[in-house]
Amino acid sequence: MTAAETVAAAATFPRAVGRSKGYDVAAVDEFLARARGAFEGTASPLTAADVRSIAFPLVRHGYVVDAVDNALSRIEDAFAAREREHALSAAGARAWVGRVKQTGQTVLDRLSRPRGQRFDRVGPLHYGYRVDEVDLVADKLARYLERGDAVTVDQVRSVAFRMQRGGYRELQVDAVLDAVVEVMLAVR
Repeated sequence: MTAAETVAAAATFPRAVGRSKGYDVAAVDEFLARARGAFEGTASPLTAADVRSIAFPLVRHGYVVDAVDNALSRIEDAFAAREREHALSAAGARAWVGRVKQTGQTVLDRLSRPRGQRFDRVGPLHYGYRVDEVDLVADKLARYLERGDAVTVDQVRSVAFRMQRGGYRELQVDAVLDAVVEVMLAVR
């Protein structure tokens, strides 16, 4: 399904029932209309990173989160493929591969740091991502980047960490996960 088809199918998202919360319908519909316009060239441009970073408020009777997230993954994939095509035609395959390798190496350098020292920590009174859980995922992603061990884009997109006092700074970890997704989509 193309990004435009996914956006057009938005009206078919199921709604959360009972006390369950889902994504705010108006916010999702607005973003999907914007994404469709961007994909068709009738609205301001969006990137795969824009799609990956979108967040919606949770409300009662909103769209079921998993259904919207799955659609957003397909839309992100479509935008990433388009970006890859444009970059290849504009700069050539060598420049594209060089950029992807550089991003991959930067991420690998970060993930190869010693356990417990891969990211900045929040203060001891603040909550951040659990260090042991992030380090476990970081080891797996480093093996993917170094040796090509099996990891899927969806696994990286869906990773979640519990919180701990003095944990890793969330923004840094999330930025590295986004960069891994970017590399994975670039080499598809």
